[in-house]
Amino acid sequence: MQRLPIVTRPATAADQPTAATLLARAFIDDPALCFLFTDAADRPRRLARFFALITSIDSTPALWTLAAEQTGADATGAESAVALWRPPGSWRTSPAAMLINALPLIQIFGWSLRRALAMQGQIESHHPQPPHWYLQFVGCVPERQGRGLGGAVIRARLAQCDAEGVPAALETATPANVGMYEALGFAVTGTYRISGGGPEFWSMWREPRRV
Repeated sequence: MQRLPIVTRPATAADQPTAATLLARAFIDDPALCFLFTDAADRPRRLARFFALITSIDSTPALWTLAAEQTGADATGAESAVALWRPPGSWRTSPAAMLINALPLIQIFGWSLRRALAMQGQIESHHPQPPHWYLQFVGCVPERQGRGLGGAVIRARLAQCDAEGVPAALETATPANVGMYEALGFAVTGTYRISGGGPEFWSMWREPRRV
């Protein structure tokens, strides 16, 4: 069966609910978030609130990219994938943002907040320091995974990285995703395991390609 062409576009402020919903659905089985939200029945609700917060902290809509499969000459289907990037120098969530959002964080994580903060600290301790674009989250709704939508939203930003001569970085706790990122030009620079029985993470880095 021939696949429909994929179109990507930068998001706007009005797309924040869509972006949050897509990520919540995409990360329902993510090893890191399953480690934090252990109750499978309650996980969808907590993920929805978590990504609603994430897509609003230290971010601007211009840094999101959405993708959909084209369904007609002048129309697109519903967006099915989204990538959330942070520009050079902005990969770390500021202490001020954490303080301002302390109450929502408590409501989202409950008794798991200490574990979440410990995981964040461990991830940040392994994060590269040179200037780079940071792919914080990318996800595709489960029923459309494997159709190239996730790769499309990533390549949209990587084209800018190449044009500007800026590297890109990410980390993933999903082993099956490592090969996909390698195909996009990322290389594994190290691995580490989250303390307290948490998942293993792969740190990945991509040098800009000559255009």
